[in-house]
Amino acid sequence: MLKCLLGLFVALSLNASTHIVILGDPHIPGKHLEAKEQVLEQINQWSDVDSVVATGDLCSLTGTHEEYTQVKDYFSKLRKPLYVITGNHDFIYADELGEDGKFLHGTPKMQNEKLQRFQKAFHLPKFYYSVQKESYLLIFLSADNPEHLAQLSMEQLSWFENELKTHPKMPTIVFFHAPLDHTLENYNRWANTPNFVAQPKEAIHRLIVQNPQLFLWVSGHTHTSAKESSFSSSINRYEQVTNIHNSDMNKETIWSNSLFLEKDLVRIKTYDHQTHQWLPSLERTILVPKF
Repeated sequence: MLKCLLGLFVALSLNASTHIVILGDPHIPGKHLEAKEQVLEQINQWSDVDSVVATGDLCSLTGTHEEYTQVKDYFSKLRKPLYVITGNHDFIYADELGEDGKFLHGTPKMQNEKLQRFQKAFHLPKFYYSVQKESYLLIFLSADNPEHLAQLSMEQLSWFENELKTHPKMPTIVFFHAPLDHTLENYNRWANTPNFVAQPKEAIHRLIVQNPQLFLWVSGHTHTSAKESSFSSSINRYEQVTNIHNSDMNKETIWSNSLFLEKDLVRIKTYDHQTHQWLPSLERTILVPKF
């Protein structure tokens, strides 16, 4: 009897997974705030959730004091550990829009103040960081260079390179606001243009090629709907890395992706928060690299 129980325990342990929910571009308050709050209520009811990741653009427009207050109030309703990164709407823009209603870049001083505002709001010593989950290394990169809408500074890029060099045998997942270059079809006029891919793309490509342990890249920014054919397709592959695209939360239908980290693989499942259903057609299994 004892042997049977031990066998069952081992089997359950081997099949256990770490469940991470991804929220793409919350844009708080933005549109459909009540629906966004219901998403958190649903996630709170999922007993197996280890943590939640928000992939940047937490703020709806320009990252004002008021918006960050609303962002903090929104996420205070989440009863799961939260990991956050910045997007362009969190730090790049001046508080006031131009006369034509378009966004204006803030001064370097203002952009730095908004990055610090982000750190303070979430009690982060730095706005980029890494976390170890079981046998996995999770790297959280934040847009902090306004040259493009989603670009890493040289300082952060150097830190990123060192993290990869320090953990060469750990399967690594990167979370960043923008996707890797050409991991989507050209389904609109922004897809795969310089402001809508992770930058600096040449340096990022070099690090990916040099680090076979990096196998997943999780992004938002492009607002790619789960109905878009390249949301989940072979084009998502970039060298050895699979890019997991996430829709934004401003749509009438809100989808979230979940990563289930298992011993030898990661399962990706997509949930429709309007119909309260998982979408089997979008489920994927990504094998962990072997060394």
